[in-house]
Amino acid sequence: ATEEQPRAMSLAGVSCLVTGAGGFLGQRIVRLLLEEEEALAEIRLLDKAFSNEALRRFGKFQGKTEVKILEGDIRDVMFLHRACQGVSLVIHTASIIDTLGLTEKQLLWEVNVTGTQLLLEACARCNVQHFIYTSTIEVTGPNCKGDPIFNGDEDTAYESISKSPYAQSKRLAEDSVLKADGRVLKDGGMLMTCALRSMYIFGEGCPFLQGHLDKCLSNKNVYLRFSRKEALVNPIYVGNIAWAHVQAAKALRVPQKAKHIRGQFYYISDDTPHMSYADLNYELTRDLGFGIEPRLPMPLTMLYYFSLLLEIVSFLLRPFVRYIPSTNRHLVTLLNTPFTFSYRKAQKDFGYMPRYTWEEAKQCTGQWIASIVPQRREYLKSKAA
Repeated sequence: ATEEQPRAMSLAGVSCLVTGAGGFLGQRIVRLLLEEEEALAEIRLLDKAFSNEALRRFGKFQGKTEVKILEGDIRDVMFLHRACQGVSLVIHTASIIDTLGLTEKQLLWEVNVTGTQLLLEACARCNVQHFIYTSTIEVTGPNCKGDPIFNGDEDTAYESISKSPYAQSKRLAEDSVLKADGRVLKDGGMLMTCALRSMYIFGEGCPFLQGHLDKCLSNKNVYLRFSRKEALVNPIYVGNIAWAHVQAAKALRVPQKAKHIRGQFYYISDDTPHMSYADLNYELTRDLGFGIEPRLPMPLTMLYYFSLLLEIVSFLLRPFVRYIPSTNRHLVTLLNTPFTFSYRKAQKDFGYMPRYTWEEAKQCTGQWIASIVPQRREYLKSKAA
């Protein structure tokens, strides 16, 4: 029986569909799946569009596993049905991430909520047994009062009524996924689901890091301070959250483990030191000679009411023009509330351990940022011209 154990924890011969496979996290999950020692039978990559760079990367890792590229819309029922045919595992990362309210609420809902529900329907019809959903810390909070959480876990009681459409859409989607656990499949089998609530994800290719870098370069190489030092959070390195998906997928295939994981959500963090969002930008690039502003542009309470003012202006202008403020109350609260979580339960239930140390994460991310600085400077120069 000792021979059995390690064999059981593998994805050998599995057909897997990854949605959002062209995205920041999706690409990383695909890479880890392709690097698995015991090859999967097939990985299907679904996204609305793939960059040439992403396609080139996937080509580089191709080995024993067949890779299929599926370009299409998560809201297209026929397309989803074709995508799920013959698949036993779905890793669903596709979603619109929007903390500023740039996306029309209806589109956000259609992709994040309806898209997830349609995908679950397709899974039931196509006999997909395992479904892992990429959720977010934002379904928990911070709430509008800005109540902090220090080293919380899945049992931490927290009153979270988020006004953010993005957080609401992710919460509803997560609910649909966890409720779908135990659904009877067309062939009489059973669907098993779980959700991974990720902390803020950083790493090579992170679109948010690039946005902050642009502002920093425009500000004489000094990062803007949009969160106070005390607002500790614990971001996660993209390689580690990707690895958690792989670990959960393996565990779902082991009946003794699956019974603990099914229908559950898990907080996924790693060993990144607790710091504020603004200080993370600085930590990752201080070796490149970048600085950071010592304090917030104005006291926090003032910043909050300033954001409220911008929201009111935006609301009053709505009939005439779509003005999206650069900040809002939700964002000010999100960026300035201490909010940290432990990954103990994921470790206990499916053996998740970070695969990369903070040192490795910091080094890889720092090198990537250093590599894009010249082109970002060029881009900003041409934009100013």
